[in-house]
Amino acid sequence: MSHDPKQAIRHNGAEVMIRQFLFTTLCVFIGASASWAEVQRGPVTNLPMPRYVSLKSDEGNVRRGPSLSHRIDWVYTRRNLPLRVVAEHGHWRRVVDMEGAGGWVHYALLSGVRTVVVTDDRLPAHQYRDAQSEIRAYFEKGVVARLGECDPIWCRISHDGHRGWVDKRFLWGVDASEIRE
Repeated sequence: MSHDPKQAIRHNGAEVMIRQFLFTTLCVFIGASASWAEVQRGPVTNLPMPRYVSLKSDEGNVRRGPSLSHRIDWVYTRRNLPLRVVAEHGHWRRVVDMEGAGGWVHYALLSGVRTVVVTDDRLPAHQYRDAQSEIRAYFEKGVVARLGECDPIWCRISHDGHRGWVDKRFLWGVDASEIRE
């Protein structure tokens, strides 16, 4: 994996994940839920902000500002790469990748299909939401997988015909407090 800024995979975001984990832990401790906090909404779509999306195509220009006249800073080159939408302006979405780098991408290049990046070497995928259950596959660091159900600890992911339950802490593209059915 290259560390060239034009490459799609990046390896950061730990600070954000730690904050989300601490918020979730606090909510559990005081008996609240993540919905206890006010949900911010995008001014264009009225969808929750921030939120995760994925890159719809094999290439996506990342621009310095929200228009075609702004300079292209780099090009994402990995279909299904998860990105976090942090701002909206017309047909443009400001996205951040797992390293915290970001820019403006046209909304037509983004999909609501949820994917995640595996952040741990040889992440075991279990048959059930139990570390003692059978290991069905191992996912390598950097794999982009489809995101399924999630509870506070486990998420079900799939990639190339392999699927299983993995520890949510080793995924980028899903919030620590996020529950998916």
